[in-house]
Amino acid sequence: MQTTRMAVIVLLCMATITGCTQDSTKTKAEQQGWHLSMQSYTFHLFTVMESLDKTQELGIRFIEIYPGQRLGEGFGEAVFGYQMNDDQQKRLKEEAAARNITIISSGVWTARKEEWEPIFAFAKKMGMEFISAEPAREDWDVVEELAKKNKIKVAVHNHPSEHSYWSPEILLGSIGGRDGLLGACVDVGHYKRMGLDPITSMQQLDGKIIALHFKDITPQGEAQTLEDVIWGQGILNVKGMMEELKRQKFKGYFTIEYEADWENNLPQIKKSIEYFNQVAEQIL
Repeated sequence: MQTTRMAVIVLLCMATITGCTQDSTKTKAEQQGWHLSMQSYTFHLFTVMESLDKTQELGIRFIEIYPGQRLGEGFGEAVFGYQMNDDQQKRLKEEAAARNITIISSGVWTARKEEWEPIFAFAKKMGMEFISAEPAREDWDVVEELAKKNKIKVAVHNHPSEHSYWSPEILLGSIGGRDGLLGACVDVGHYKRMGLDPITSMQQLDGKIIALHFKDITPQGEAQTLEDVIWGQGILNVKGMMEELKRQKFKGYFTIEYEADWENNLPQIKKSIEYFNQVAEQIL
């Protein structure tokens, strides 16, 4: 009996040590349930395969791939989307896994009503957690039903257009009374481009945020257009946004969509990741 008791104690100690070791390898952000992911549009001059290589180089383990991106080496002229055959889907998942990357979502989808069913079927088969989308107002009954049927979340994006879900009020007017699988993909830069404060907008969406297209922006050029810059160097309050997400107990994906320096933006992204982790260390 004494021997058995000692064996149990040893096993418990080993489990505790293992758990602590695993936690110590995670960043503060990861321990909070915050995960950096990559929106492949950041690398839209390149193929999906090249995007996976760049994502791996950055040390990021999650990716959202945009529809229509050319798959690249070994796939001929095929592009990413629900038209991919079973072999192509299987191979792409294997290529991602070989780089320790998971395809957690795709988007941003804007689709005809008849396309939503194959889009959801594709997302389910690829093992995605959610899709980023901007459904037409009249498609919500179909989209909600397919989300429930396939157990796939829908993160609604906010392109800077009067015809999109550009404000929290418009989005909540469409999904407010619907299933909890429907939520927001908050593009913080686009809120600013539409004259909205990103932090106030996130507060309005408390409990509805599934993921973010995270960035920092600043006016550039003669036209003073708002363009992406290294996080912490622009006009967005990156630390304040992260503090608000902490307050909301948000758990999910900060998807990097760096829409500048297209030919080689890895140095800027690396510095942005460093800033993100520095802020997380301070506030978490």
